[in-house]
Amino acid sequence: MDDIDPIYRADCPSRVILDQIAHKWSMMVLAVLSRPRRFNAIKCRLDGVTQRVLTQTLRKLERNGMVTRGVLDGRVPGVEYALTPLGRSLQEPFAILFDWTVQNMDAIQDSQRRYDKTAFGVG
Repeated sequence: MDDIDPIYRADCPSRVILDQIAHKWSMMVLAVLSRPRRFNAIKCRLDGVTQRVLTQTLRKLERNGMVTRGVLDGRVPGVEYALTPLGRSLQEPFAILFDWTVQNMDAIQDSQRRYDKTAFGVG
């Protein structure tokens, strides 16, 4: 067991952190927060996210120090979320990953169809 690199060990904290930040909703929330936004503005930008999942995602990101939550006073009280410097530091790597995904989406979907046809007789 001593010959395993510490970052690949089951108890390495990087596993939990990677799981949380690489989650699709986390990545999308971080992208939407290019500027501070209210909860409902985030929800409107992310088609398909439920209120429960968005709340959980924002809490995880806040706990991990990537997002701040500010209470807005005024006629219509509300909550606004913004990226921290740590959260902003993910914008460039996530943009690269997103661009790669878009550029390779058709090839990946073609591969999936070929695989499904061969493996399951689907398509």
